[in-house]
Amino acid sequence: MTNTTADSRQTSPGLPGKVADMTRTAVATPPVTHRLLVPAAAAVTVVLWGSAFIGIRSAGFDYSPGALALGRIFIGTLALTVIAGLAGKLRLPRGRTLVGVLVWGVLWFGLYNLALNAAEHTLDAGTASLLVGLAPILIAVFAGISLGEGFPARLLAGIGIAFAGVAGIALATSSGASDGIAVVLGLAAAVIYAGSTILQKRLLPRVDSLTMTWLGCLAGTVACLPFTPVLLDELATAPTSATLSVVYLGVFPTAIAFVTWGFALTRTTAGRLGAATYAAAPLALLMSWALLGEIPTPVALIGGALCLTGVLVATLRLR
Repeated sequence: MTNTTADSRQTSPGLPGKVADMTRTAVATPPVTHRLLVPAAAAVTVVLWGSAFIGIRSAGFDYSPGALALGRIFIGTLALTVIAGLAGKLRLPRGRTLVGVLVWGVLWFGLYNLALNAAEHTLDAGTASLLVGLAPILIAVFAGISLGEGFPARLLAGIGIAFAGVAGIALATSSGASDGIAVVLGLAAAVIYAGSTILQKRLLPRVDSLTMTWLGCLAGTVACLPFTPVLLDELATAPTSATLSVVYLGVFPTAIAFVTWGFALTRTTAGRLGAATYAAAPLALLMSWALLGEIPTPVALIGGALCLTGVLVATLRLR
């Protein structure tokens, strides 16, 4: 057995004696192609997650935060069920691992979406993406504490720069109490994002990424079921374009992007993958301007630039 095969088998500890389909594909490809799979998966995730801010803003005019969260993750669960059925690889975890996956699903798919949806009812998509873009710094902090991935001194400098940027965004959107609450909700979404990433990284050695994503999305859907009456009411009156945005959010930024995210996270560190997602905010800004005609105020843009600079300082290593 070659070293490549052995290494690939070690990356799928949740499937004893077997290798996941995506891993088998990677083993069969040349080494250079195999090395490109992780950055390719990360790139797909970043682009789709960047587009999610636009979809949320578009659908949010006709769907309330809870209804939008339920509609999105319900569609996501259906899409993931199809993907899992085609892959033929679902191995339900047990005991504490199962509990951990369910908690992760409620946090990542349920609470994160609720917080972000509520934030974007007031904030434009670009500003919301800049706030959530703080997640890589938080991932690096959490990973340094709980996963032993290191806690370098540059992290402190990055945190200081980034939170100066948050202050700028808060100042730029301080025209009312609702704006301040929206900023807090955006920051809460970033914290949930980071914490969920760390929890997922800890669980992946005991469950394969596809099973975890499907089960987590299902758990989030169940947690959001109290919003069913509201969703049905709003579905009856919402325009087709808004409903199509909900479907898009469920299939692409939820189902497909979380599958590629889980694939990449099993093969690299949480801090490094989190750093790659800093590109989602600039992409969301560009798409928000091009598709929605929205652009943050100059002060918010300066604050966002400081946020991204802080993330870069904290997470990217000079070589």
